[in-house]
Amino acid sequence: MRSASLPHRMTLLVLREANQPVKQIQVSKPFVIAVPIAALLSISGLIISLQMQSGHTISRLEDTLRLQNLKFEAIVTDKDEAIERLQNQVITLSGQSKELMDRMERVSELEAELQSFIDKYGSKGDAGKLSSLSSLSWDESLGRGGEFIAVHDQEIEELAQETSDDFLEISAMLDEIEKNVPTTLQKAKQTQYSISGTPSEWPTLSTRLTSNFGYRTDPFTGKAAFHAGIDIAGKIGDPVYAAAAGKVIAAESNRSRGKYIIIQHPNGLQSWYMHLSEIKVSEGDTVKKGQTIAKLGNSGRSTGPHLHFEIVKGDKKVNPLSYLQ
Repeated sequence: MRSASLPHRMTLLVLREANQPVKQIQVSKPFVIAVPIAALLSISGLIISLQMQSGHTISRLEDTLRLQNLKFEAIVTDKDEAIERLQNQVITLSGQSKELMDRMERVSELEAELQSFIDKYGSKGDAGKLSSLSSLSWDESLGRGGEFIAVHDQEIEELAQETSDDFLEISAMLDEIEKNVPTTLQKAKQTQYSISGTPSEWPTLSTRLTSNFGYRTDPFTGKAAFHAGIDIAGKIGDPVYAAAAGKVIAAESNRSRGKYIIIQHPNGLQSWYMHLSEIKVSEGDTVKKGQTIAKLGNSGRSTGPHLHFEIVKGDKKVNPLSYLQ
């Protein structure tokens, strides 16, 4: 029995210290085979487990990377959209800027015209020069500096929107200016035309009267008569000035008035100049206030050198002294 069972068992020799005997251990063959197999299975299981854990880890990393990529793509997309929006806003603002520059140029022309009018007809007592509406000039080649403060995309978009809003406000202001300046200029011109067309300028160098407006004794008949103007003494050849700006509607001569001129002014006013020695304007001429239009004389129904000066309002003779300064 013993000899038959020996092939199924194996003897293991355990070597110990030199002075110790060798120890023999009897084990069965299945046990010897089972131990490496079990160890192999354990190692295989460990490897499989590690592989599975690695697979899960790699999968999680891939998912994380995929999410990061999606986020990055979204960020890039947002950046591209933001850049496109900014580009569109810059193009819009550029167009608005060009339009505003054109309108500023038109306003500057209106301003220059108004300033020219003030320079021509204003006085030292006027409000003074207009302030220029044109933008200030600068030179980028000169010194510049300042603290660096970074600007973010959102701030740039907000700045672009604020600039656009400012352009809208400026555009509204220019609308108002473009509407009001021509009206103001037209009113100023009308006022100036009315003022310059009011016969207030003394028509001769002399201011000495020889006969007033109203009833008097006629110098030729000695009878009571109505004198429709004033007579101003002077010397033959003295200059005669237009009492106001206007249009010459008569430059003629007859036996009573002698050589005479009639000037039509605004607001239905006329000024008459009689007994002249020489006429320097023609019918249809436009004259300015203070312009020399004739020379004083003694022509027509006159007793000596003088200027007979009349003012007619509508169809009524009025006292010239009410207008003359």
